[in-house]
Amino acid sequence: MATLRQRKGSRGKDPPHTSHADSQPQQRHQANCCTRHHHHRHHDDLLQGDWSWGCIVWTSVGWSVSVGLGLLCCMYVATLHENDLWFSNIKEVEREISFRTECGLYYSYYKQLLNAPSIQEGLSELIHDNLTESKRTINLLQRMNIYQEVFLSVLYRLLPIQSYLEPMYFYIYSVFSLQAVYVMALYLTAWLLAGSWLAGALAAAWYILNRVDTTRVEFTISLRENWSLPFLALQVAAITCYLRPQLGTLRQKVMVWLMYVCSLCFCVTWQFNQFIFLVQALVFYTLDCVDVLTTAQVTTLYLVQASALLSVWLLQFFNAMILGSLALSFIVAALLVRHYHRSLKSGSLVARVSKLIIHSTAVLLLTVAINFSAKKLLRLRSDEHIFKFIKSKFARGPTRDFDANLYLCEEAFGALPLDTLERLSATLLLGPYALTLALTGGALALAALRNLRPKGGAAERKAEGPAAPSFRPDVAYNLLHTLFFGLLAFSTMRMKYIWTGHMCAVAAYGLCGRDVWSVLLHALRCDTKFVVRLARYGAPLALMAFLYYKFWPKMVEELSDLREFYDPDTVELMTWISTKTPERAVLAGSMQLLAGIKLCTGRVITNHPHYEDKDLRDRTKQVYQVYARRSPREVHSILQSLAADYVVLENSICYERRHRRGCRLRDLLDLANGHIMDGDGDNDADLVAAAYPRFCDEVKTDSPQYAALFKRTFQNKTFHVYRVRKKAKKSEKNS
Repeated sequence: MATLRQRKGSRGKDPPHTSHADSQPQQRHQANCCTRHHHHRHHDDLLQGDWSWGCIVWTSVGWSVSVGLGLLCCMYVATLHENDLWFSNIKEVEREISFRTECGLYYSYYKQLLNAPSIQEGLSELIHDNLTESKRTINLLQRMNIYQEVFLSVLYRLLPIQSYLEPMYFYIYSVFSLQAVYVMALYLTAWLLAGSWLAGALAAAWYILNRVDTTRVEFTISLRENWSLPFLALQVAAITCYLRPQLGTLRQKVMVWLMYVCSLCFCVTWQFNQFIFLVQALVFYTLDCVDVLTTAQVTTLYLVQASALLSVWLLQFFNAMILGSLALSFIVAALLVRHYHRSLKSGSLVARVSKLIIHSTAVLLLTVAINFSAKKLLRLRSDEHIFKFIKSKFARGPTRDFDANLYLCEEAFGALPLDTLERLSATLLLGPYALTLALTGGALALAALRNLRPKGGAAERKAEGPAAPSFRPDVAYNLLHTLFFGLLAFSTMRMKYIWTGHMCAVAAYGLCGRDVWSVLLHALRCDTKFVVRLARYGAPLALMAFLYYKFWPKMVEELSDLREFYDPDTVELMTWISTKTPERAVLAGSMQLLAGIKLCTGRVITNHPHYEDKDLRDRTKQVYQVYARRSPREVHSILQSLAADYVVLENSICYERRHRRGCRLRDLLDLANGHIMDGDGDNDADLVAAAYPRFCDEVKTDSPQYAALFKRTFQNKTFHVYRVRKKAKKSEKNS
């Protein structure tokens, strides 16, 4: 297993390859926050066409700070990556091994394209790939989201940088640069919401200080979310700008195109785009139902999402998983039902609530009907494992489904641990965020009730007052965005990285914007223009001074902690496979290890971690029978059917202790096969004792019935490799 250890000395490496004042005073009788009549100077005025020198200088300073903080975050994570692994000093094979699990699989295609004789031949190899799944030819551009690897490999070939920048560094620096884009997008979102770039600076500082909970890019470089989330943050910033009051027509069109481009980049880089878009579409739907967004705005946002999904469908060679996505089904259902149910926003309060219930029920039923029909028509089963996981996660009682249990037993797919909230509180992020969410959420609820009430009575209009403000749509969107994705993060820990970054922007808006301070100071009877301005600028500056005093020494200490990548057993395995096996040899094993084998050795593998394919999931379950209680003849037959020449067994799986009983891989296989699990503990009454011992353990005894089918060719403390004998040799030995 790989470990990080303190550095002892230099090791050889392989030779390198060739706001200020508010313009309108707030009326004291209107204490409701987040209303449309709040305008801010400088950046807001620039958007409205004010090109005065003061506005230009102030906005330029804000943009410069955003770029500086983005570059700071980029260099920070790059330095952490170097310090943790001593990446510049380790061998090439060790660098490749550091791309763990699916990260290694994705990077292998970048490497494959660079090693191809030409760009055209490299693309042809990806479209007709027979190395990733033995005995199958698949279109990788259709199956996987690897256009980013294609783009970087082509860019590296075209740019004159080969002589002084290695391909691997070009790749990882590109990913780290996206972190700068991510920080700048959060900065801009907070700036747009609060009307002060001080909010953007605070959001960026929070993002960097909460690195443990906002990103994991430094040790999972090529993970799809590290590519996609920066574009999602840019899309959110574009939506925020698009929804701003009094935005000109030309700027609205520019924002629509920017939203589309960001949505397209987000979708094409992550296979889970449909689920994120579904949550986002629910935000649009909710705001539409309570009249916070106009019909034109909601329709535009829906169409941007649908256009991005359909564009990716074309780019991925008509990938059926996109047409069968819940997000696309929901968008079509919402647009159809609203088109035929035009009386939704009329009538009394009770009538409108009743219509909303009927309307939402119709959208839900039509979504299910469209999605069910699409999947039946397309014979789509690629994403059924996700729905099995969701069903098992929220259903009562255990399940024996192997695919669902693989997710349920991983900590990343469990509930959000409480220590996450403790870390967020330590950086003073959680408090301002919760206060902003509570105050703006209450104001949004009141605005929604007011919008649902009929507006026809003269007496009622007089009671409301002549200037009853409506809720700012840009604030409303970001409020529901953070709320919905926060609920998602609490249910599934891996989704927290979508929530925590945006959380920084929302908290910064609350602390630096006028809306929240107006409500708080109005309650204290001191909401004068001077006091509001003092609070808006004094509190963030004091907070940033405190954060600098408390966390800067810790960051310096963290950056001075030098470690080293150390995994000699895996290095030995990869070296042996590269030198002692045929170039077209087929290897079977765990999907995490096989991804690394494909990257380091270029050998053919039987399965891999990109799990969005029904046949691959069935194949993986069959390969994993080497860790179950199966007869040697059954295991041999399975491996022969997949054309496997070698099988790699891992002691860390065969004798696993990391998970509790019932969640070890061998336990999941026993449950799926109907066998009693190892160790002390209860077993279901219908489970039976297996007729054979566990294969991964018994094959090491070299007893005749195992030796006749499998020959040990390599072993160390961690791995055992066996050559799968051909049937002719097996029969010859038996006779």
